[in-house]
Amino acid sequence: MDVAAWCSQSQVWVVAGKGGVGKTTITATLAATAAAAGLSVLVVELEGKHGLGACFGREGPVGYEPVTLRGAGPEAPETLGKPPAGAVWARRLTPDDALIEYLADHGLQRVSKRLVSSGVVDVVATAIPGIRDVLVLGKVKQLERAGVADVVVLDAPATGHAMTFLTSASGLLDAARGGPVRQQASDVVELLRDAARCRVLPVTLPEEMPVSETIEATQVLRDQVGIHFGPVVVNCFESGPSELEVPAADAARATGIAVSSPALDALDAARAFRLRRLGLVEEQVGRLARELPLTQLHVPRLFAPAIGPTELDRLAGAMARAIEALPAPDAVR
Repeated sequence: MDVAAWCSQSQVWVVAGKGGVGKTTITATLAATAAAAGLSVLVVELEGKHGLGACFGREGPVGYEPVTLRGAGPEAPETLGKPPAGAVWARRLTPDDALIEYLADHGLQRVSKRLVSSGVVDVVATAIPGIRDVLVLGKVKQLERAGVADVVVLDAPATGHAMTFLTSASGLLDAARGGPVRQQASDVVELLRDAARCRVLPVTLPEEMPVSETIEATQVLRDQVGIHFGPVVVNCFESGPSELEVPAADAARATGIAVSSPALDALDAARAFRLRRLGLVEEQVGRLARELPLTQLHVPRLFAPAIGPTELDRLAGAMARAIEALPAPDAVR
C-alpha cells in the first residue's frame, strides 16, 4: 500500500498504549514515516510527556508554540502557517493553554490568563470531571479543522489515563444538557467517531501484560466511544536467524574455528535463552492476532542506548516497508 495514502486515511492519529511500550518512539516514527512520504506533520505532546524532540535530535522540551523538528527552513514555524511538505513540527498542549485560547476565542482574552493563574481550571475540573481532557481534545479538533498539517499525530497518555482521556467527551455529552461544554464534547465525540478524521494507533510490546492490556483497552474504546483503529503496532518485534537452531559445537566445526568447551557451553546457553525469548515473542504475537482482529505492523527492536535521528530513520524505514506490505487499502479498520 502507498505510504502517503495510508498515512492520509485519517487526519489525526492518536498513538496509545501501556506505559513503557514506546509510544513516544512510535509517535516520532509515524511522524517521520509520513514526512518521508511527502506529507506535512504536526506532532502534539501532552502535559507531562517529554522525549519526542530527542528522537529528532532536538535538545530540550517542546513548548506550546510550534517548533520545527525536521524538514523545514530556518523560518519560525508561526510565520509559515502550515508545515511544508516533508516537514515535522511539534507543540505541547495542556488544559490551561487550551482554556486560554478557548476564552480568547470567545471574547474573554483580557481575563483568560488571570482566570487560569487563579486555578480556575482545577475548580472547574473538580466540578466537571473530564473537562481537562475535553479541553485538550477540543484544541486537537480545532487544529484538525483548521488544516494545520496533512497529518496530526497525538502522543496520548498511558493506557489507564488514555481510557478516560478518550471517553470523557462521551461522558460529558451524556451529562450536559446544553451550553458550550456540551457543544465542545459533541464536537470531540464527532471527531473521535469519524474514521476519515481520527483513528487510534495502538502500540504494544510482544509481552503478555502489554498485549493483554492492548486487547482489553481496544475493545472497551471501540464499544464505549465508537473509535476507529489503525493497525496495532508491535514495537520491539524480534525474529531470529535459522542459525540459532545450530548447536555451537556444530557451527564451530563447520567454520573450522577452535572453541573451548566452556566457551561452547556459554554460547549454547545464550542460544537457548535467545530461542526462548523468540518463542515468547511468537506466542504473544499469535495471541494478539487471535484476540484482536487488527492488522499488525511490526517495528523492530534496536539495540541502541537511545533513539536519535539515525535510529529514528531506521525505524521509519521499517514502518514504511510494513505499510507497503499491507494487503489491501481496507487493512486499517
